[in-house]
Amino acid sequence: MKTTAKIPIAVAKALITIGEDLATWRKLRALTVAEVADRAGVTPSTVVRLENGRGATLDTLLRVARALGVLESLVGSLDPYTTDVGRLRADQVLPQRVRRRLR
Repeated sequence: MKTTAKIPIAVAKALITIGEDLATWRKLRALTVAEVADRAGVTPSTVVRLENGRGATLDTLLRVARALGVLESLVGSLDPYTTDVGRLRADQVLPQRVRRRLR
C-alpha cells in the first residue's frame, strides 16, 4: 500500500518557483505549451502541471528543461564542486556508500 506523505513547505515553494521559472523561460523563448510538450515528448497537460507547481517526475522536469535550453544550467547548479564545501573537500576520497549508525 502506497502512503502519501505531506509535502514539506520548502519543497512546495520550490515546486512553485521552478514551475514559474520554467513558464518564464517558455515565454522568453516565445514557445507555446504545445511546442514545449512536443519537444519534450510529454503531453501539454504535463507541462501545465509542471508550470503550475503541481510536480512531475524528475525525468519530465529534465525533458522540459532540455526543451527550453536550460538543462545544462540545471544540472550544473547541482555540481558540488562549484560550492565552497565541495572545493574544500575535493581532495578527500568520497565513500562509495554512507551508512547510518544505529544508536
